[in-house]
Parts: sequence; structure tokens; C-alpha cells
Amino acid sequence: MAADIKLKLGSTNQALTVTLASLASSATAGRESTAVDNRTNLFLDALVTVKIKLTTGTPGNDKAVYVYAYGSVDDGTTYPDAVTGTDAAITLNDPVNLRLIGVINAVAQSTTYKSGPFSVAAAFGGVLPAFWGIVIRNYTGIAFTATGGDHAAVYQGVLAQSV
Repeated sequence: MAADIKLKLGSTNQALTVTLASLASSATAGRESTAVDNRTNLFLDALVTVKIKLTTGTPGNDKAVYVYAYGSVDDGTTYPDAVTGTDAAITLNDPVNLRLIGVINAVAQSTTYKSGPFSVAAAFGGVLPAFWGIVIRNYTGIAFTATGGDHAAVYQGVLAQSV
């Protein structure tokens, strides 16, 4: 008898290491997360949710936060653009060579916004790379708050199970 293959979800709220406090609005600068090593869990996908809070001011530019995915298939040695695989500031290429996985519309000052979930595997043709992470670009016209707890980036792994 053939078995059915069904969705199996990993643990919720797995933290992505990315420092978003005080991230300025920029057309070319952002913040990258530390890469996630998927070689042990072998997730088929990762669903990412991002939470940010804007400071006071007048939103402008695109009034949006862009969430990109990056990946590596050589044990985390080579990443696209200026990505290093660590929690760090990043200056993006123009045009960027990262995969856009989602946009958070952020149109009001002093407001918390939550995204997604966004599929990381969808950015790579349906296959999650061995090493992957995200890059956040704030293009709202105002900075994120300085309080670390106002911001978060988390994921939940997606598996398949035979039942």
C-alpha cells in the first residue's frame, strides 16, 4: 500500500540572527542575517516572518521594507552580492542580485508591522539551499526604533512525512 506524503512543520519562532534596531532608511544599504545551516534539519522550505517598528517622522520613499533571501551551495563559502553570511550591515549592488521574498508596507510612524510568512524556497525555484539567510532593506523614509525588542525575524521549517 502506498503511503501518503503530508506536510510536517518544524518548531515555531526559530530566531534568525539579524540586528534591526536603528536600521536607517536607504536605497542601497540594509542588514543581513547570519546564515542558517540546513544540512542537519534538511528542511524543504523555511517560512519567514519579520516584525519591525518605525520611529517618529514622515514616511516617504517607497514606504516599504524589502525582505530578500540569499543562499549558498558551497558550504557557506560563496554568497551573492556583498553577503558574508553573518549578522552585518550590507551595501547592496544596484541592481541587487538577491531574491525578493516579500515586502512589508510601512506607511505610518511609530507603528509595528509584521510580515509574511514568506517562503524562502520559492525564491530558489522551490528548493531550500544548504545555507540560507535574509537581507532587510528599510526604504520607508524613517529609521526603525532603537529598541531591539521592537524587531524580530523568525522562521519555521517545512518538512514532508510519510503517513
